[in-house]
Order: sequence, then C-alpha cells, then structure tokens
Amino acid sequence: MIKLLFPYPAVLIKNKKASTIVIADLHIGWEMALLDKGIHVPTQTPKLLNKLTALVSEYKPDAILILGDVKHTIATAEMREWQDVPNFFIELGKQVKTIQVIRGNHDGNLEPLMPESVTVLPATGVTMGEVGFFHGHQWPSPSLLECKTIIMGHVHPVVAFRDPSGFRIIKQVWIKADVNKTLLAEALSKRHKGKREAASKDTAQKTRETRATVQQLFIVPSFNDFLGGRPLNETRTYGHVRTEMVAGPVLRSEAVDMKNAEAYMLDGTFLGTMNQLKALAS
Repeated sequence: MIKLLFPYPAVLIKNKKASTIVIADLHIGWEMALLDKGIHVPTQTPKLLNKLTALVSEYKPDAILILGDVKHTIATAEMREWQDVPNFFIELGKQVKTIQVIRGNHDGNLEPLMPESVTVLPATGVTMGEVGFFHGHQWPSPSLLECKTIIMGHVHPVVAFRDPSGFRIIKQVWIKADVNKTLLAEALSKRHKGKREAASKDTAQKTRETRATVQQLFIVPSFNDFLGGRPLNETRTYGHVRTEMVAGPVLRSEAVDMKNAEAYMLDGTFLGTMNQLKALAS
C-alpha cells in the first residue's frame, strides 16, 4: 500500500511485514550557503527533526527511508553539517530503529557523518515489493523497472502561478506521472550498452533481461520546505532552445509523460496537469 501523508511531503509504505515512512531532500546545512553570501539564518535542523518525529509519533513506522540529499554541500561536508547531521540521526534513531538513506548528488563524504546504525544505500535505489525508490540524479537499477511504481526525489517539484498583475507564487507539489515501460527499459539499456567495464556489462545484461512492468512515477516534494525549486510548469530559453524544467536522466528520457503528469498540493488538492498549469505560469 502506498499512502501520501497529506499535508506532509512524505509517503507511507505498508506491507504485511512492516511500514516505512519515505521522505526526500533534507539538505541539512543549507543555511551555510546563505552565510557565505552574508545572510545569517539560524540552523533549521531542529525544525526538520520535529516535523519528522511528529510523523513518526502519528504513524509509528517500523523504518524510515530517505531518498537522498541528506546534507547540502555536494562533495564534502561543512563544519555545521558535522554537528547537525549526526545529531539529527542520533535523535531520530531513538524513535525508529531502522533508518536507511539512498545516496543523493549532495551526499558526497556522507558515511563519516552517519551513526553506524544508519544504512547508506547506492543512488541506483532499492525495492520494497512492487515499489522502487531512488534519488533521481542517476539512472535507477534495472530491478526498479520490475516494480509497478517508482518513487524519486531530487527535483524539489514546485509550480508557479501568476495573477493578472504579475504577482508570482511558488507552491510545492506532488507529481504523479505515467511511465512508458518499454521506452524506459530501452533508455536504460542504451545507457549501459557503451560501457566497457565488466560491472557495467553485467548491468547492461541485467537490463536486457529485465521484464519491465513499471507503470507510474511519483516525485516527492522536498521535506525541507525552505528550499526552492525550478517550477515544472515553466520553460526557459537557452540560446535558441526552449526546455522544460526537468532534472535527472529518467525524466529526460521521454519515457515519463511529464506533459500530462498530475500535480497535487501538499494538502492533496489536485491542481491539474503540467500542460494545464503552463498557462498559469506565464
């Protein structure tokens, strides 16, 4: 069972054995990026922890899965992160014994910050029954294509609205999109076809042998609501090329029907499809 935990940017996965709360994109330490620009914002990590522990208290999960970008700096770790990241997971571990993290593009040098009780998983993702999870900045494992549903973070999905006077509003949203399983399997196989390393050849072979059954994709809003995002209903011009606001190889593969993807606000309100919402951004 997949349940979106409105009004939180979180998913509850339940099966006969256990229940898991899934979130994405904590970006602990993002305040340091503002400090470098002369803007002082006190650490917001306690607020993130309070929000997550409130979810744990309400739904009492057996485990927590974080879909990448635990911290904000990409290749290393800022001094503040050396304090905030371990403290966050130590406190969280007092309430939930099983905590797993799928590595995101901001999670370089993550392991030294994590308590031993936290399991760090590869960016290619993990499966739970018929649901697959990955961060989104890299291609998922071929095994995820055998799931009915895949869930990712990374994008920080938001939509933009403009009123007649030009006032612009940005809102976090959930994204639900149909997936063309054949196109996705072909794109993933092509991705590995040119690799020469033995491990990559193994992956390419597994991809060709995969029975793709994936039907839909959910994009989780960032759990850290202080973060911005690139509105998915806007386009930008780079030179003479107009491009949609999508990030990650899966979304760029054209296997995901982003034009007809449905957008839902955090409270569950259905806003419309991306095609419909484009008119509200201009």
